Amino acid sequence: MNKPLILVSNDDGISSDGIRFLEEAMAPLGEVYVVAPDQERSAASHALTIHKPLRINQKDPTHFSLNGTPTDCINFALYVILPRKPDLIVSGINHGVNLADDVTYSGTVSAAFEGSILGTPSLAFSLEVPSDPYSPFQMETAAHYARIIAGLQLERPPDPSVLLSVNIPNLPLEKVQGIRITHLGKRILNETNIIKKEDPRGRPYYWIGMGPKDYDPDEASDLHAIDHGYVSVTPLHLDLTHYPSIHSLKKWEEQTAPKQDGTPFP
Repeated sequence: MNKPLILVSNDDGISSDGIRFLEEAMAPLGEVYVVAPDQERSAASHALTIHKPLRINQKDPTHFSLNGTPTDCINFALYVILPRKPDLIVSGINHGVNLADDVTYSGTVSAAFEGSILGTPSLAFSLEVPSDPYSPFQMETAAHYARIIAGLQLERPPDPSVLLSVNIPNLPLEKVQGIRITHLGKRILNETNIIKKEDPRGRPYYWIGMGPKDYDPDEASDLHAIDHGYVSVTPLHLDLTHYPSIHSLKKWEEQTAPKQDGTPFP
Protein backbone atom coordinates (compact mmCIF):
# COMPACT_ATOMS: atom_id res chain seq x y z
CA MET A 1 0.00 0.00 0.00
CA ASN A 2 1.31 3.44 -0.93
CA LYS A 3 2.21 5.84 1.83
CA PRO A 4 0.11 9.03 1.88
CA LEU A 5 1.31 11.54 -0.70
CA ILE A 6 1.73 14.99 0.85
CA LEU A 7 2.24 18.17 -1.16
CA VAL A 8 4.07 21.03 0.57
CA SER A 9 3.85 24.60 -0.75
CA ASN A 10 3.97 28.17 0.56
CA ASP A 11 4.07 31.85 -0.40
CA ASP A 12 7.48 32.72 1.11
CA GLY A 13 9.38 30.87 -1.61
CA ILE A 14 11.04 27.50 -1.91
CA SER A 15 14.16 28.66 -0.02
CA SER A 16 12.35 29.83 3.11
CA ASP A 17 12.99 28.35 6.54
CA GLY A 18 9.28 27.77 6.99
CA ILE A 19 8.91 25.38 4.09
CA ARG A 20 12.01 23.45 5.17
CA PHE A 21 10.61 22.93 8.67
CA LEU A 22 7.20 22.00 7.27
CA GLU A 23 8.70 19.42 4.93
CA GLU A 24 10.66 17.87 7.80
CA ALA A 25 7.49 17.77 9.91
CA MET A 26 5.59 15.93 7.16
CA ALA A 27 8.34 13.38 6.41
CA PRO A 28 7.27 10.85 9.07
CA LEU A 29 3.67 10.95 7.77
CA GLY A 30 4.15 10.02 4.13
CA GLU A 31 5.84 10.65 0.79
CA VAL A 32 6.53 14.37 0.49
CA TYR A 33 6.80 16.56 -2.61
CA VAL A 34 7.59 20.28 -2.49
CA VAL A 35 6.24 22.63 -5.17
CA ALA A 36 6.63 26.32 -4.28
CA PRO A 37 7.23 29.75 -5.82
CA ASP A 38 10.80 30.53 -6.87
CA GLN A 39 10.69 33.73 -4.77
CA GLU A 40 8.57 35.34 -2.08
CA ARG A 41 4.94 35.88 -3.09
CA SER A 42 3.50 37.11 0.20
CA ALA A 43 0.02 38.68 0.04
CA ALA A 44 -0.49 37.21 -3.44
CA SER A 45 -3.98 36.16 -2.34
CA HIS A 46 -5.66 33.77 -4.82
CA ALA A 47 -3.94 35.19 -7.89
CA LEU A 48 -3.50 32.97 -10.95
CA THR A 49 -0.88 33.88 -13.55
CA ILE A 50 -2.43 34.28 -17.01
CA HIS A 51 -0.35 37.04 -18.65
CA LYS A 52 3.07 35.40 -18.85
CA PRO A 53 4.48 31.91 -19.44
CA LEU A 54 5.33 29.79 -16.42
CA ARG A 55 8.40 27.61 -16.07
CA ILE A 56 9.16 24.72 -13.74
CA ASN A 57 12.62 24.35 -12.21
CA GLN A 58 13.20 20.80 -10.94
CA LYS A 59 15.82 20.83 -8.19
CA ASP A 60 15.70 17.07 -7.51
CA PRO A 61 13.10 14.28 -7.86
CA THR A 62 10.75 15.75 -5.23
CA HIS A 63 11.54 19.51 -5.17
CA PHE A 64 10.20 21.93 -7.78
CA SER A 65 9.96 25.71 -8.01
CA LEU A 66 7.73 27.76 -10.27
CA ASN A 67 7.93 31.38 -11.37
CA GLY A 68 4.34 31.95 -10.35
CA THR A 69 1.97 32.34 -7.42
CA PRO A 70 1.07 29.85 -4.69
CA THR A 71 -2.17 29.11 -6.56
CA ASP A 72 -0.18 28.38 -9.72
CA CYS A 73 2.00 25.98 -7.75
CA ILE A 74 -0.96 23.91 -6.54
CA ASN A 75 -2.36 23.64 -10.06
CA PHE A 76 0.98 22.64 -11.58
CA ALA A 77 1.62 20.15 -8.79
CA LEU A 78 -1.70 18.37 -9.26
CA TYR A 79 -1.87 18.45 -13.06
CA VAL A 80 1.78 18.41 -14.19
CA ILE A 81 4.24 17.31 -11.50
CA LEU A 82 2.87 14.81 -8.97
CA PRO A 83 2.70 11.10 -9.82
CA ARG A 84 -0.84 10.88 -8.42
CA LYS A 85 -3.40 12.97 -6.58
CA PRO A 86 -2.10 13.95 -3.13
CA ASP A 87 -3.79 12.79 0.05
CA LEU A 88 -3.00 16.08 1.78
CA ILE A 89 -1.82 19.57 0.86
CA VAL A 90 -0.01 21.67 3.47
CA SER A 91 0.98 25.31 2.98
CA GLY A 92 3.49 27.27 5.08
CA ILE A 93 4.97 27.66 7.56
CA ASN A 94 4.25 31.33 6.95
CA HIS A 95 6.39 33.98 8.65
CA GLY A 96 3.51 35.82 10.27
CA VAL A 97 -0.03 34.91 11.29
CA ASN A 98 -3.03 34.91 8.97
CA LEU A 99 -5.92 35.82 11.24
CA ALA A 100 -9.33 37.43 10.79
CA ASP A 101 -9.55 39.38 7.52
CA ASP A 102 -5.92 38.56 6.70
CA VAL A 103 -6.99 35.25 5.18
CA THR A 104 -8.37 37.09 2.13
CA TYR A 105 -4.91 38.51 1.32
CA SER A 106 -2.80 35.53 2.24
CA GLY A 107 -0.94 33.51 -0.37
CA THR A 108 -0.37 30.81 2.25
CA VAL A 109 -4.09 30.38 2.88
CA SER A 110 -4.91 30.71 -0.82
CA ALA A 111 -2.66 27.78 -1.69
CA ALA A 112 -4.74 25.70 0.72
CA PHE A 113 -7.94 27.17 -0.72
CA GLU A 114 -6.85 26.05 -4.19
CA GLY A 115 -6.17 22.57 -2.87
CA SER A 116 -9.65 22.38 -1.38
CA ILE A 117 -11.22 23.63 -4.61
CA LEU A 118 -9.42 20.83 -6.44
CA GLY A 119 -10.76 18.24 -4.01
CA THR A 120 -7.82 17.60 -1.65
CA PRO A 121 -7.87 18.06 2.15
CA SER A 122 -5.68 21.11 2.80
CA LEU A 123 -4.03 22.91 5.71
CA ALA A 124 -2.41 26.34 6.01
CA PHE A 125 0.15 26.92 8.78
CA SER A 126 1.21 30.39 9.94
CA LEU A 127 3.54 31.39 12.78
CA GLU A 128 3.29 34.59 14.80
CA VAL A 129 6.02 37.18 14.23
CA PRO A 130 8.28 37.58 17.30
CA SER A 131 7.31 40.56 19.44
CA ASP A 132 11.02 41.36 19.81
CA PRO A 133 12.70 41.82 16.38
CA TYR A 134 15.86 40.23 17.78
CA SER A 135 14.06 37.07 18.89
CA PRO A 136 13.86 34.03 16.60
CA PHE A 137 10.84 32.45 14.99
CA GLN A 138 9.91 29.37 17.05
CA MET A 139 9.87 27.09 14.01
CA GLU A 140 10.24 23.94 16.13
CA THR A 141 6.98 24.77 17.90
CA ALA A 142 5.18 25.36 14.61
CA ALA A 143 6.57 22.17 13.07
CA HIS A 144 5.50 20.15 16.14
CA TYR A 145 1.88 21.27 15.84
CA ALA A 146 1.94 20.98 12.04
CA ARG A 147 2.88 17.31 12.36
CA ILE A 148 0.19 16.65 15.00
CA ILE A 149 -2.61 18.36 13.06
CA ALA A 150 -1.61 16.88 9.70
CA GLY A 151 -1.55 13.44 11.30
CA LEU A 152 -5.06 13.93 12.66
CA GLN A 153 -6.21 15.09 9.24
CA LEU A 154 -4.80 11.99 7.55
CA GLU A 155 -6.42 9.68 10.11
CA ARG A 156 -9.90 10.93 9.35
CA PRO A 157 -10.00 12.94 6.11
CA PRO A 158 -12.67 15.66 6.32
CA ASP A 159 -14.81 17.23 3.63
CA PRO A 160 -12.11 18.45 1.21
CA SER A 161 -14.11 21.63 0.52
CA VAL A 162 -13.24 22.76 4.06
CA LEU A 163 -9.64 23.76 4.73
CA LEU A 164 -8.05 24.43 8.09
CA SER A 165 -6.16 27.65 8.76
CA VAL A 166 -3.76 26.98 11.63
CA ASN A 167 -2.01 29.83 13.45
CA ILE A 168 0.70 29.16 16.02
CA PRO A 169 1.89 31.57 18.72
CA ASN A 170 5.62 32.32 18.64
CA LEU A 171 6.37 30.60 21.94
CA PRO A 172 8.64 27.80 23.10
CA LEU A 173 6.76 24.51 22.90
CA GLU A 174 6.34 24.18 26.66
CA LYS A 175 4.61 27.58 26.89
CA VAL A 176 1.89 26.88 24.31
CA GLN A 177 -1.47 26.45 26.07
CA GLY A 178 -2.86 23.90 23.61
CA ILE A 179 -5.19 23.98 20.59
CA ARG A 180 -8.45 25.89 20.23
CA ILE A 181 -10.99 25.48 17.42
CA THR A 182 -11.92 29.04 16.47
CA HIS A 183 -13.73 31.26 14.01
CA LEU A 184 -12.32 34.30 12.22
CA GLY A 185 -12.10 37.31 14.48
CA LYS A 186 -12.62 40.98 13.67
CA ARG A 187 -9.80 43.49 13.91
CA ILE A 188 -10.42 47.11 14.84
CA LEU A 189 -8.70 49.01 12.02
CA ASN A 190 -7.96 52.69 11.49
CA GLU A 191 -5.81 55.02 9.42
CA THR A 192 -2.61 53.98 11.21
CA ASN A 193 -2.45 50.95 8.88
CA ILE A 194 -1.08 53.28 6.17
CA ILE A 195 2.28 54.71 7.22
CA LYS A 196 3.48 57.93 5.57
CA LYS A 197 7.20 58.71 5.25
CA GLU A 198 9.36 61.16 3.32
CA ASP A 199 12.34 60.37 1.11
CA PRO A 200 15.56 62.49 1.23
CA ARG A 201 14.05 64.89 -1.33
CA GLY A 202 11.00 65.53 0.83
CA ARG A 203 8.61 63.57 -1.37
CA PRO A 204 6.03 61.43 0.45
CA TYR A 205 5.85 57.66 0.16
CA TYR A 206 3.70 55.13 1.93
CA TRP A 207 3.88 51.66 3.48
CA ILE A 208 0.85 49.51 4.12
CA GLY A 209 1.66 48.40 7.65
CA MET A 210 0.12 46.60 10.57
CA GLY A 211 -1.89 48.84 12.83
CA PRO A 212 -2.86 48.25 16.45
CA LYS A 213 -3.63 44.70 17.57
CA ASP A 214 -7.04 45.72 18.90
CA TYR A 215 -9.86 43.30 18.12
CA ASP A 216 -13.44 42.60 19.10
CA PRO A 217 -13.55 40.92 22.55
CA ASP A 218 -14.61 37.49 21.30
CA GLU A 219 -13.07 34.59 23.21
CA ALA A 220 -13.97 32.10 20.45
CA SER A 221 -11.99 33.99 17.79
CA ASP A 222 -8.63 33.17 16.28
CA LEU A 223 -7.28 36.56 17.40
CA HIS A 224 -8.12 35.86 21.05
CA ALA A 225 -6.62 32.36 20.90
CA ILE A 226 -3.24 33.53 19.58
CA ASP A 227 -3.16 36.45 21.98
CA HIS A 228 -3.55 33.99 24.88
CA GLY A 229 -0.94 31.46 23.79
CA TYR A 230 -3.14 28.90 22.01
CA VAL A 231 -2.78 27.34 18.57
CA SER A 232 -5.80 28.50 16.58
CA VAL A 233 -7.46 26.07 14.15
CA THR A 234 -10.13 27.71 11.99
CA PRO A 235 -12.19 25.78 9.40
CA LEU A 236 -12.74 27.82 6.23
CA HIS A 237 -14.63 27.32 2.99
CA LEU A 238 -14.91 29.30 -0.20
CA ASP A 239 -18.70 29.77 -0.35
CA LEU A 240 -18.90 33.51 0.34
CA THR A 241 -22.67 33.67 -0.10
CA HIS A 242 -24.50 35.57 2.65
CA TYR A 243 -27.56 33.37 2.77
CA PRO A 244 -29.69 35.55 5.09
CA SER A 245 -29.66 38.30 2.44
CA ILE A 246 -31.09 36.11 -0.32
CA HIS A 247 -34.67 36.29 0.98
CA SER A 248 -34.68 40.08 1.37
CA LEU A 249 -33.13 40.61 -2.07
CA LYS A 250 -35.58 38.28 -3.87
CA LYS A 251 -38.01 41.16 -4.33
CA TRP A 252 -35.55 42.72 -6.78
CA GLU A 253 -36.42 39.94 -9.23
CA GLU A 254 -40.01 41.17 -9.51
CA GLN A 255 -39.10 44.85 -9.37
CA THR A 256 -36.68 44.56 -12.29
CA ALA A 257 -38.62 42.06 -14.43
CA PRO A 258 -39.49 43.07 -18.05
CA LYS A 259 -42.93 44.62 -18.50
CA GLN A 260 -45.77 42.60 -19.99
CA ASP A 261 -45.28 44.28 -23.38
CA GLY A 262 -41.65 43.06 -23.40
CA THR A 263 -39.95 46.40 -22.74
CA PRO A 264 -37.07 46.08 -20.29
CA PHE A 265 -36.83 47.57 -16.81
CA PRO A 266 -37.13 50.42 -16.01
